[in-house]
Amino acid sequence: MNGEKMTGARIVIETLIEQGVTDVFGYPGGQVLNIYDELYKASDRINHYLTAHEQGASHAADGYSRVTGKVGVVIATSGPGATNLVTGIATAMLDSIPMVAITGNVPTTLIGKDSFQEINITGITLPITKHNYFVSDVTELADTIREAFQIAKSGRPGPVLIDIPKDVQIAEGEFEYKGVVPFAEQEIADDSDIDRAVDLINKAKRPYIYIGGGAAGEGMTNDIKALAEKIDGYIGCTFMGLSALPNSYERFLGMQGMHGKYASSMANKEADLIIGIGVRFSDRATGNTAKYCKNAKIIQLDTDLSEINKNVKVDVGIIGDIVSSLSRILEKCEKQSHPEWNEEIAALKAKDKEISDENEAADEYALTPKKMFDIINDVKDENTIIATDVGQHQMWAAQYTDFERTRRFASSGGLGTMGYGLGAAIGAQIASGDRTVLITGDGSFGMNLNELATAVTYNTPVAIVIMDNGVLGMVRQWQTLFYGKRYSNTVLGRKTDFVKLADAFGLPGELVATPEEFEAAFKRAMTHNGPYLIDAVIGMDEFVLPMLPPGGSIEDIITSKEEASK
Repeated sequence: MNGEKMTGARIVIETLIEQGVTDVFGYPGGQVLNIYDELYKASDRINHYLTAHEQGASHAADGYSRVTGKVGVVIATSGPGATNLVTGIATAMLDSIPMVAITGNVPTTLIGKDSFQEINITGITLPITKHNYFVSDVTELADTIREAFQIAKSGRPGPVLIDIPKDVQIAEGEFEYKGVVPFAEQEIADDSDIDRAVDLINKAKRPYIYIGGGAAGEGMTNDIKALAEKIDGYIGCTFMGLSALPNSYERFLGMQGMHGKYASSMANKEADLIIGIGVRFSDRATGNTAKYCKNAKIIQLDTDLSEINKNVKVDVGIIGDIVSSLSRILEKCEKQSHPEWNEEIAALKAKDKEISDENEAADEYALTPKKMFDIINDVKDENTIIATDVGQHQMWAAQYTDFERTRRFASSGGLGTMGYGLGAAIGAQIASGDRTVLITGDGSFGMNLNELATAVTYNTPVAIVIMDNGVLGMVRQWQTLFYGKRYSNTVLGRKTDFVKLADAFGLPGELVATPEEFEAAFKRAMTHNGPYLIDAVIGMDEFVLPMLPPGGSIEDIITSKEEASK
């Protein structure tokens, strides 16, 4: 095949295959017909999954990437096809997910003439991509795609867009096989920065390791645990750091921040040293950054220089390959023992359980979020993937789900994209081959429920759990606590029958309202050969607690409804 003359469209497909791509998601249209024709011809070497909407395709590529670490690929036509990718691309950008989006465009002779379905998609997506390309020369096409893959997966990962006019797809050029492009070499942190960090660690009495999405991939779990044990410290995480460590690990306190665990948030507050690994110190995790951990020294490890001191002033910023930096710190720091810190943490863990128990509904027959997740945890296994939409259900999933393996969680963190979950769940299941559970709400589910068609078409074993409270729960919770119970447009008042809807799309569904009904239905869903929908009715007054009030810091954490109403 080396030096073979072929069309630009074929070059696209051959380069994708060369880069190890086996699965792509997308939706055909006029300006990508040539690419889709080549996909048809190469269907024995690369799989294409047709979604119901381009946004669903972008979320599927995102979910695919989150559970594998591979670059997700999505294809769309020009105009509305391309713009329908924008939310998915922005979601991947905010969460540092490697993705390559390929769009068609009108021929170069029609660019700039307001031609039918012409859009400047590179201009639109410039702020929400690591890089993007407009390819005007077929001879540059293969190397552009290779470079896009390298950029997407190197350093801090993210999405890259390639826009290819139709005449470039039709034009002929030579294709020479070059193999998978390697990751770009990451810089190695300076010895002096490592030594400064080690010095702070050795002096600490209450060390706290704070991990984020940058630590959530394969390969860091053992070193993070080893560091915690060596320095007698404890570990909390951001939302994006979930599934980086097993929940059963005794030193792991769970998610901190806006709706995090009491124990992890307060341990972070009481620590005299915070070791941030792959975290942004974003407002959701820290609360009011002006008041954040003023009595603690802060070390930040990141691959991205722009993240150092962006949100929180740190004492030591370590730029470079995080895996290498962590390994060197682990090797150099001293073995420590902090019995008083251990006692404090034990008390915080006990308080955490107390808060959870107090907020549980008194009615033993009520179907509550905690009871639902107790059942989910009992039924699923360690390989099960949890995907979510955005809202109260997302935070309950973060609080209550037991993760024992890395890359078992797919959810929109930075952008908070309602409608993300179903597409992502489908992509994650296709990528992994493992059964996937979608946790969604009636509000979020309504945004992209058309992807039920995709789940049925490909018979993906996704258990869809709708936490149905009839309201936009998270917004309504804020309206209850901070807006005088003025429920402006948050009570849905819809008459959607999700069970009939499931039947119309061609999958089984059932309505449940008690823990016993939910358990029986969930067991059926988890053994069913294909997608299965459960409409689980819960109370509209269920709250996500603890929470930080608007503008509050960790010391302002709200742990009960009574406390919130004061």
